Amino acid sequence: MDKIIISPSKYVQGAGTLAKIGDYVKPLGGRPLAIADEVVTSLVGETVTSSFAAAEAKLTMEKFNGECCRDEINRILEIAKSTQADVIVGIGGGKTLDTAKSVAFYSKVPVVVVPTIASTDAPTSALAVIYTPTGEFSEYLMIPTNPNMVIMDTKVIAGAPTRLMVAGMGDALSTYFEARANSISGKPTMAGGASTKAALALAKLCYETLLADGLKAKVAVENNISDKAVENIIEANTLLSGLGFESSGLAAAHAIHNGLTKLEECHHLYHGEKVAFGTLTQLLLENAPMEEIRTVIEFCRSVGLPTNLFDMGVKELDHAKLMEVAEASCAEGETIHNMPFAVTPEMVFAAMLSAHEIGQM
Repeated sequence: MDKIIISPSKYVQGAGTLAKIGDYVKPLGGRPLAIADEVVTSLVGETVTSSFAAAEAKLTMEKFNGECCRDEINRILEIAKSTQADVIVGIGGGKTLDTAKSVAFYSKVPVVVVPTIASTDAPTSALAVIYTPTGEFSEYLMIPTNPNMVIMDTKVIAGAPTRLMVAGMGDALSTYFEARANSISGKPTMAGGASTKAALALAKLCYETLLADGLKAKVAVENNISDKAVENIIEANTLLSGLGFESSGLAAAHAIHNGLTKLEECHHLYHGEKVAFGTLTQLLLENAPMEEIRTVIEFCRSVGLPTNLFDMGVKELDHAKLMEVAEASCAEGETIHNMPFAVTPEMVFAAMLSAHEIGQM
């Protein structure tokens, strides 16, 4: 199997970069269609509009309706066609960005991804996660190329709610452990080949950065300031995690996240909050050393990530519902089958209960 590593063509990170978005995007197209939800538009819409005007680009701004589902993708596709958009710009959170990537893929035009939060590692990937209109996981859309550009304005991101950056840490937390499992199993990664040493190194650096700077970054963001720790965590949540997961592979943690979307009690949680518990469950599934499990639990508690099902809003342990989660986690084609051993729903069910109990200790 060939070794493959993939990444965006350009990654830009710094304070105030959004004010220069017109100049960055201009080489890709002169008729951009930018999508952002109502809140993000109110925060950065004027800056974005002014920047594109200064760059003499014909900008169309469209409101994103909140769910990356087929209906929303098709709706925005029609707008892209009617405006003859030659570049799609997604501004906001993970679902906005995945919608932008999907629209660009079907429109066969470049895409620029502009996160206003650091809540997932979605921005850099050649992947979109598509949900049902009611928020349940539906499918992965595998896109042949990574985004043409990712722009991270750290000043904007530092001003976002703290919980969003913490959720990004939860998503990034899984990167190393899923990469490690995938490298042992030798299964193909999201990039379509075997992992490179570079990708594994990025995944490990991601985990090390979280442990070193996660709590410091949380404290800084709580005070709406950006310091070196915040800069490092934004890079870990986005670039290191994004390249790490995509070119090193996903495994149990994300599959368990997908299963957890079946629990209505968990619908209020962000992606990374569910992934954090999925990571803990994966460690129990593979019988990881207790010291490692304790380190993960202590990190989660220090930044405010859930370590048990009660933390996630589950009121009582309904074994039938938890088995549904386990079965969904093991569905055909799920990334849990990248683990270095065969996994059954019964094994996931047992690991979830163990993770729940140990996560309360």
